[in-house]
Amino acid sequence: MNKNSKFRMIARRFMKHKMAVACLVILAVLIMMAILAPVIAPYSPTKPAGKFSQPPTPEHILGTDKIGRDMYSRILYAMQVSLEVGFLATLISTAVGVALGLISGYFGGAVDKALMSFTDMVMSFPYILLVLVAAAIFQPGKWSIILILGFVDWPGVARLVRGNVLSLRETNFIKSDVTAGMPRRYILFSEILPNTIAPVLVYATSVFAISILDEAALSFLGMGVQPPTPSLGNILNGAESLSVLTGKPWLWVPAGVVIILLVVCINFVGDALRDAFDPRNE
Repeated sequence: MNKNSKFRMIARRFMKHKMAVACLVILAVLIMMAILAPVIAPYSPTKPAGKFSQPPTPEHILGTDKIGRDMYSRILYAMQVSLEVGFLATLISTAVGVALGLISGYFGGAVDKALMSFTDMVMSFPYILLVLVAAAIFQPGKWSIILILGFVDWPGVARLVRGNVLSLRETNFIKSDVTAGMPRRYILFSEILPNTIAPVLVYATSVFAISILDEAALSFLGMGVQPPTPSLGNILNGAESLSVLTGKPWLWVPAGVVIILLVVCINFVGDALRDAFDPRNE
């Protein structure tokens, strides 16, 4: 089967999941809004543009925050920051996990034992505690959070890739390559890695969603993206008081809804991709 036929088959399986297709459209719209924030945002996200804590009006469709900044503009830029953190953290963790999983699974022996022992050690720490400790040690900021999440989320990817490599290593086409004296680089990156992409891509969607949630949680606690730079987490930080929670919903409801939409849509798309890559679902 050529690549075009395989892609069409995967797309056809994905399209059977109507909810995932709808989520993909919503996700695409949110991502485009975040990318185009400098163009479509009516006001600066960091400078006052109206009255303090003003309810929604035609001029400020989501109202203003406690120092008069336009909430709609802040939400757009906050989505941009949160998506950037989630994407880059997922990219780092996936790259590290794939590299270690390939090496561990293919070479085996002492290399495999050492790498998997280190992976097990990292996984033995409570995840959220490890993130919080790392965030407390390093200076809060966007890039700190990206690096922390990127270098904490890799063990699951490494174990997934290692398992796939151990299975593929015993197949006839890999044994034929070894017997033919093909370079290890060719076997790893041209034969094994392409056959591992599908499960890694599916797993990466869950890491993406978790990274967005983690960034929001850390920023809410004041350990992530720092004001005045907006993120979905530090916008929610303004809803700590009971008066805001009960009397000024425009200060926290939009950010909460955006987080829910992003995470739910990413998870639905990930579930549909898992089924689309599974040949048993034909």
